[in-house]
Amino acid sequence: MKLATWNVNSLTVRLPQVLQWLAAQAAAGAPVDVLALQELKLTDDKFPLEAFRQAGYEAAVFGQKTYNGVALLTRAPRVPQDVVRNIPGFADEMARVITATVDAPGGALRVVGAYFPNGQEPGSEKFAYKLRWLDALRDWLREELQRHPRLVLMGDFNITFDDRDVWDPVALAGTIHCTDEERAKLAALTALGLVDAFRLFEQPPKTFSWWDYRQLAFPKNRGLRIDHVLVSEPLRAQVAACTIDRAPRKNQQPSDHAPVLLTLRAAG
Repeated sequence: MKLATWNVNSLTVRLPQVLQWLAAQAAAGAPVDVLALQELKLTDDKFPLEAFRQAGYEAAVFGQKTYNGVALLTRAPRVPQDVVRNIPGFADEMARVITATVDAPGGALRVVGAYFPNGQEPGSEKFAYKLRWLDALRDWLREELQRHPRLVLMGDFNITFDDRDVWDPVALAGTIHCTDEERAKLAALTALGLVDAFRLFEQPPKTFSWWDYRQLAFPKNRGLRIDHVLVSEPLRAQVAACTIDRAPRKNQQPSDHAPVLLTLRAAG
């Protein structure tokens, strides 16, 4: 089973690229079974559900005009079940989280697709909101893991784990995505029993998932790894691979993020 996460930075602009990428994965013999999308930047009524259905996918959607917006695509015959939007109990006008249960090898899988707040800069009101949001996510996930021990949390986290995830750790120390406060909140999530699937494997140095559009950041590989896939401990033994696909970042008019893919082997 293959799961993936991709911040598409406007589905209206990037829809043909997403469909092409899904088709290419299928043509290679490893179709994506669940795809979490972030930054749809469109309302639910504008979501291209029919285009995805023609490609063989159903969708659970939580859109928002101009900003944010998340979705979970599931390859037929899977359909998203028991869908939850945003963090229960946390008042938020932003469409940032969508959660659903899907059938998977070894039993039902709870999938949480999330677009974490950016935070703007340390000390700002948006940074304080980010920290509150992270606390609320942790508290809710603690309960969710009790109900659903087989859980995957994936999306655009807007946080690096450590200096390996940063192209210039010295210059960017203490800046947004790289602060001690953000990393401590991320560590609090992993302390719930969630594992960074990417780091379960040897990875090439300076492997990133996001590159600024400016200053030739992608050709120079000046990026950050801020898109993550975390798996609960009961799933660790099923993780066969976790990779970042840089190819879509080379498209014309690409998203500034690359997809991250998780492969789960059959249980047993």
